[in-house]
Amino acid sequence: MGKMNQEVILKVKNLVTAFDTEEGRIRAVENVSFEVKKGQTMGIVGESGCGKSVTALSIMRLLPKPTGMIESGQILFHDNDIATLPAEKMHEIRGYGISMIFQEPMTALNPVHKIGRQLGEVFQLHFPKMNDKEIREKSVEMLQKVGIPEPVQRMDEYQHQISGGMRQRVMIAMALAGEPDILIADEPTTALDVTIQAQILKLMEALQRETGMAIIFITHALGVIAEICDDVLVMYAGTVAEKAPVVELFKDPKHPYTRDLLSSIPRLEGKRKTRLNVIRGMVPSLYELPAGCRYQNRCPYAMQGCEIESPPLKSVGEKHFAGCFLM
Repeated sequence: MGKMNQEVILKVKNLVTAFDTEEGRIRAVENVSFEVKKGQTMGIVGESGCGKSVTALSIMRLLPKPTGMIESGQILFHDNDIATLPAEKMHEIRGYGISMIFQEPMTALNPVHKIGRQLGEVFQLHFPKMNDKEIREKSVEMLQKVGIPEPVQRMDEYQHQISGGMRQRVMIAMALAGEPDILIADEPTTALDVTIQAQILKLMEALQRETGMAIIFITHALGVIAEICDDVLVMYAGTVAEKAPVVELFKDPKHPYTRDLLSSIPRLEGKRKTRLNVIRGMVPSLYELPAGCRYQNRCPYAMQGCEIESPPLKSVGEKHFAGCFLM
């Protein structure tokens, strides 16, 4: 927190990502913009289907082909536009410049190869001059770094022989082996129990301090955002509802959706056995998005005009923006 170096290494500008489906083209991400600074953590928060994972896959250029595409906008990584880079150039950036860990390590690890071999492949790919002995040493060192006990023994094990928390650590080790500038973590702790979750978050923070990498942390849990992020982007139905420095967002949320999200978190100091606040209604389907503000059907402040046009993001404080006509 409060890191000094403010160098912007990733700039997403007006990103629009669409998918061709049998019912026609749908836009999963509409006009999303944000910046990621060196050594800082950018949190992207929102409910399932809000476009946060699609945003990450767009940055990695891992959208499903041929249905998914970046329709417009820019993704500037060190001033190179990823959105228009040829595939083979993207190969060099992936893992080396920007790396990603996914929600479910079970599906990301290969069940038929030993852990040491999978980790070794990452080093082979990014550091082709390394010999087998160096690769093995580096792999063991990396497993040690992510807090895996008896790393030498683990090298010869398969994924089914280790726990979920361990698998997630192996994934982090693989993601960091290429020494990326940015790590994208997509719900990396959702499948883990709370104690392991806390350990993984601590680990990520420690590795960030050590390497100076930036992190884009994608989650639906605001508690996690409060703990590890510097800036937050709140997404709703493919659009940005609000973005702000983390302290500002929790202290003074402006968008009705952010307020509703915050008020639906159970609090320890709250009165016991009282009903939790629930956001009424449903997220609109991407096939039937309303013409105006996408939160209008659930918003307690919806007024005339909200259904006609989409509110633009407005400055509502220093580095604080919200897309709502109330502002």
